[in-house]
Amino acid sequence: MAEEMPAIDSIGNYDLIDKIAEGGMGAVYKAKSRLTGDLVAIKIVPGQTAKNQTLMKRFEREFSAANGIDHPNVVKAIEFCGGGEMPFLVMELVDGDSIGQRIDRDGKMTEEEAKRIIVQVCQGLHRAHKHNLIHRDIKPDNILLTQEGVAKITDLGLVKGLGEEEMNLTRTGRGLGTPHFMAPEQFRDAKNADIRCDVYSVGATLYMMVTGEMPFDGSGPLDCWMKKIRNEFKPPKEISPELSDRMNWAILRAMSADPDKRPANCREFVEDLLGHSTRPTTSTNGSNADGDIWYLVYKDEEGQPHTVKGTTDGIRRAIKDNLLGDAENIQGSKTKGGPFTPLNTYPEFRDLLIAAAPLPSRTGQTSARSGKPGDGKTPVSARVSAQASGVQPQRTGETSRPYAAPAMTSYPTHEAPAEYTGPDLPHIQIQTRDSNPYEFLIWGLISALAGVIGVAVYLRFFK
Repeated sequence: MAEEMPAIDSIGNYDLIDKIAEGGMGAVYKAKSRLTGDLVAIKIVPGQTAKNQTLMKRFEREFSAANGIDHPNVVKAIEFCGGGEMPFLVMELVDGDSIGQRIDRDGKMTEEEAKRIIVQVCQGLHRAHKHNLIHRDIKPDNILLTQEGVAKITDLGLVKGLGEEEMNLTRTGRGLGTPHFMAPEQFRDAKNADIRCDVYSVGATLYMMVTGEMPFDGSGPLDCWMKKIRNEFKPPKEISPELSDRMNWAILRAMSADPDKRPANCREFVEDLLGHSTRPTTSTNGSNADGDIWYLVYKDEEGQPHTVKGTTDGIRRAIKDNLLGDAENIQGSKTKGGPFTPLNTYPEFRDLLIAAAPLPSRTGQTSARSGKPGDGKTPVSARVSAQASGVQPQRTGETSRPYAAPAMTSYPTHEAPAEYTGPDLPHIQIQTRDSNPYEFLIWGLISALAGVIGVAVYLRFFK
């Protein structure tokens, strides 16, 4: 039970105005600085709690972490006072609700609003990760929304420095964080949590934002962990059928029990959601980096290499129709000369080539994406001819929304194949052939007619 805060009107150089929240480590107040007149938020630790050295180290770490991250999507830390009977932390005041409060009041969010907010969260988290800090407790209650709709990450008390000692804040076997939102591996060993733990928590937070339901709701910590390691939860689209396939896939991939199946970082998760790269493109002479043309190198079923070009939509249709061979053999580039990298490294196609972790079968499904085995492969046997020159490209007509994400770790670059030096490459416009509802009947009549003719010929010449 949390220690009750004594009634006080001021602390340090601040006059307390109103209590905002109260939790296990103390209470948060809205306050006003007597020196500057600025409104701030102050987290105050009561006397008995302040005697707990582990909690005080966590309190001090929260200030150090927030003070070292200067980002519009992270709540700023202004001042820390660790002495006296009641230590306190002064922070930026966010005049708004948390995502958790917003959902409790208004229910689930629209997909577009949730996407806009979670991109901001990922930007703030990415800055923390660039400072080698892992949050370890991302959840709806730890993301505040200003009146203008700006998301701000708060409560950095569980933040962990990569490669740093834990200062006894955790031991192997203790999870820290909130069970419903933290990664399954964090239950066993929060000390070795990495970026992918935060990615899982962001995915679980987005799950609640678009469904209005807490993932693994009604489960105790042990039961929650067991369900997490089995990927035993409803896909968000099953709860909210209006969600796009991409949103559903991105959340399921981020919440994979196996960390290696998740996006490697926040940038990759954002790209999963948006369906396009967040890295700036540079246009050079002869480059097609800003256009909607891709150059592909792949092998057919006989192992023969082919080089073709196509639009994003054309290539997506070709993948869906299984026309480009084994997905692992496809490499792509925005320029004819490369460098060529595996097609699944491009967010424009990743949702078709990388399956989310398989969920337990309830209706015979084998993976989070119907019909896929969950191994990221698309087995095909059809062959695409590279002689389709002269076919005009189809433009998508879809414009990408700008997203100014900071630069992140690049994907591994694979060795490019020999540069194509022949005539202009064939442009593939691969589309699904419209089916004829009378096709079966027509072929049946043709077969019957052929039989009649055969019998007539036999009777005329061989009898």
